[in-house]
Amino acid sequence: MQSMNHGMRRVIGGVDAHADSHHAAVLDDRGALLGSESFAASRAGYRQLLAWLRSHGELDRVGVESTGSYAAGLTRYLLADGVRVLEVNQPHAHTRRRRGKTDAIDAELAARHALSLASMVTPKQTTGIVESIRQLRVAREGAIKSRSAAMLALGGLILTAPASLREQLDQPRTLKGKAALCRRLRPDTDRLADPVNAAKLALRSLARRIALLDDEIAGLDAQLAPLVATAAPRTTALLGISTGHAGQLLLTAGQNIDRLHSEGAFAALCGASPIPVASGKTGRHRLNPGGDRQANRALHLIAVCRLRYCPKTAAYAARRTSEGKTKNEIMRCLKRYIAREAFNALRADLADLQSTRPHQAVSITCGAGFIGRNRRQL
Repeated sequence: MQSMNHGMRRVIGGVDAHADSHHAAVLDDRGALLGSESFAASRAGYRQLLAWLRSHGELDRVGVESTGSYAAGLTRYLLADGVRVLEVNQPHAHTRRRRGKTDAIDAELAARHALSLASMVTPKQTTGIVESIRQLRVAREGAIKSRSAAMLALGGLILTAPASLREQLDQPRTLKGKAALCRRLRPDTDRLADPVNAAKLALRSLARRIALLDDEIAGLDAQLAPLVATAAPRTTALLGISTGHAGQLLLTAGQNIDRLHSEGAFAALCGASPIPVASGKTGRHRLNPGGDRQANRALHLIAVCRLRYCPKTAAYAARRTSEGKTKNEIMRCLKRYIAREAFNALRADLADLQSTRPHQAVSITCGAGFIGRNRRQL
């Protein structure tokens, strides 16, 4: 009888993930701690972890920390095995002050979070084209940061270079032009003790690095363009949404966009949802400082583009200005509208993507309308 009850018992798991090991805890459906164990962060370790959880009873769900980083591999393994995975946040600071901080405590708290279903957050799917876009964008953003650092170093070296060399580089007005000129410098490597030759060598090195990074960025852009066009044809057809903006919005939403229950949730995820501010007789909404700031930046740039090139958007901004709205308030409203439009386009794009074969092109039919008829006053 005990063995039968043990086999039918429903259990909930929790995982505290790290780079080299994952610590798991398991609870019964009443919240009693049944066990805690550490496993290697490898396929063999994932297999052992799942078998250990199921040895305590019927596994219902697992709460996992860091599903997009340390636990990305474990999350993919559990989902492929049909296990329901919930993304959980790190324990609250109050809990850590009361109970302390160990891997076993964090794994137990992750399991209790999954048991309570306080926040049913589904992790992003990382086995499709959106994950490919994310990986290429990570490489591109790193190249852009390196290029910016090299350009700043080049400008600083030119300012402090010997006068004779600085005067030779004064003719181009832009840093890009100066970099092109620096690539043609010919230092005497046998006389590097001379600051002029050392400066020439340093400037040529930085200029060549900038050229290599330019080629790398261009190559990554060429690879990203067809991927984003395949994943989000309707979204990229909208006014002001470039390949870069669409790629960022895809990453923010995730390929399994159905994990977001509404377009309002997507707006909040992008930091574009209005936050009420009321005091006494004053009632208004302010900007949301939370959410994915890169997605918020993409929405802001889309709004700036539409203010310049979309007559409907310009007319809307003029009307709201006459009503006494500030520029920041108008931008907040525009970003909220764009978030709604982008969410609907992304949801349709990703639904079509799921119904087609991998890497198959998706035909599009899309209008570029901006503010819908069922708009809300924000």
